[in-house]
Amino acid sequence: MELRPLRYFVAVAEELNFGRAAGRLHMTQPPLSRAIRQLEADLGVALFERSPSGVALTEVGVWFLRDARALLDQADRLRAKVAASAGAATLTVGMLADSADPAAAHLVKAFRDRHPRVDVQIREADFTDPTAGLRAGLVDVALTYAPFDQTGISVRRLRLDPVGAVLRADDPLADREVLRLEELADRRWFRFPDSADPVWRAFWNATTPQGPLREGPLVRTVHECLQAVLWNGTIGLAPRAEVLPDGLAFVPVADAPPSALVVAWADARDDPLVRSFVGIAAQTYGG
Repeated sequence: MELRPLRYFVAVAEELNFGRAAGRLHMTQPPLSRAIRQLEADLGVALFERSPSGVALTEVGVWFLRDARALLDQADRLRAKVAASAGAATLTVGMLADSADPAAAHLVKAFRDRHPRVDVQIREADFTDPTAGLRAGLVDVALTYAPFDQTGISVRRLRLDPVGAVLRADDPLADREVLRLEELADRRWFRFPDSADPVWRAFWNATTPQGPLREGPLVRTVHECLQAVLWNGTIGLAPRAEVLPDGLAFVPVADAPPSALVVAWADARDDPLVRSFVGIAAQTYGG
């Protein structure tokens, strides 16, 4: 049995929604649905009960979920042991934070000095998953911004960054030293995908997880956010920006809470290399 269908099954079983599971796995819903049906056909049992009201695990699906999690965890541990015995370990780091951050360069040097034989793979994430691939099991550890749904995830705060509004440089508010959220309430904002983490989306759109969504162009990456402001004159919140492209301005927002730059890892993983990365990041950033 291949591990990929098991990862697909676990995502659907935990979300109990094919759309959310597909977003978590960074894939579209049709191939995910086909993969689950093929898994059920291979096993000769139904793992899910499907109805107009939603998806539920069957009795077999309940215990299969437990064993699938255990098997996936065992496979991860086996990979780590093989890599360690071969003397060539790999660490996959998800990033949603700004890679141009000067502290990131210090983190790279400190980690390379400590682990010169570790092969580090970087996975850039978009705004549909603020855990930068961690929740989907695509990375070992993540550098990202909170807040987001931390179910099953541990985080360590590295730094608090002030939050401000990104505006066109010719915007009437761009010359202000500070703004308040009420002054931005009637503006068009860049908005995040419906599949994005509700806690994350609400924070950066200055709304509530259950409240209405902002009106404005849809964005999935930092670059798309900046382009949405440049081309459409929309606005949005972002962590403190030292350097912005020409034509843009950053103005602090007094009543916007700061955002925490964090290092995150899965609760279920007890990986010495991950623990070392977390410790080095905390030391580097002073968190």
